[in-house]
Amino acid sequence: MKAIAIIPARGGSERIPRKNIRYFCGKPMIAWSIKTAQASGCFSRIIVSTDDSEIAAVAREHGAETPFNRPQRLANDHAPTVPVIAHAIEQLKVPPEQPTCCLYATAPFVSVGDLRKGQDLLFETPYAFVFPVTTFAYPIQRALLRNHDGQMQMFAPELAQTRSQDLEEAWHDTGQFYWALAKTWATKESIFDGIAHGIPIDRSRVQDIDTLEDWKQAEKMAQVLNMAEHQTS
Repeated sequence: MKAIAIIPARGGSERIPRKNIRYFCGKPMIAWSIKTAQASGCFSRIIVSTDDSEIAAVAREHGAETPFNRPQRLANDHAPTVPVIAHAIEQLKVPPEQPTCCLYATAPFVSVGDLRKGQDLLFETPYAFVFPVTTFAYPIQRALLRNHDGQMQMFAPELAQTRSQDLEEAWHDTGQFYWALAKTWATKESIFDGIAHGIPIDRSRVQDIDTLEDWKQAEKMAQVLNMAEHQTS
């Protein structure tokens, strides 16, 4: 059974206005996710869930479908991802066993290979969700707190004398995509409740894009990576 991709892309981005359709390396940001989904060959349909008519028009221009409008209750700053995908599945009447991928609109470094691997692992492992992860560049146990007057203290002072190489390695979600069966999304369970499998990927292909500083960093990364080659790798 071919999978379905759902790209959540609300219109109300505040820190980077119109982030989802702002041009990145010659294309609207959302176009990178759409084109990679198309190139992967994983999907029978690529759906964009949005509350914004301009985003919908750009998505259709680049080959995605926008068969419904996302309700405002699921288009604010506090709307979690899982209910947004569950709503799309309900609107589309997706069969319970159909593999369904939530692919973020601001994931220009996601690759075809990672999408395919995620789909394969969804059926090869016993886990409900599969998504890419990467390691923190610095031990999180060395994190610091800074108070209002600049005073610094450790988050974990009991580990102050522990060697870095003896600290447990920590991972984080790359914020690119999540695979699950439609019925799993419909339960609205949390992705991070121990029911997920992580795909390790290199930190050189991971960048949150939440602020203008993030955007500039992503542009620098794109100059190093050949975007066209990366998209099909």
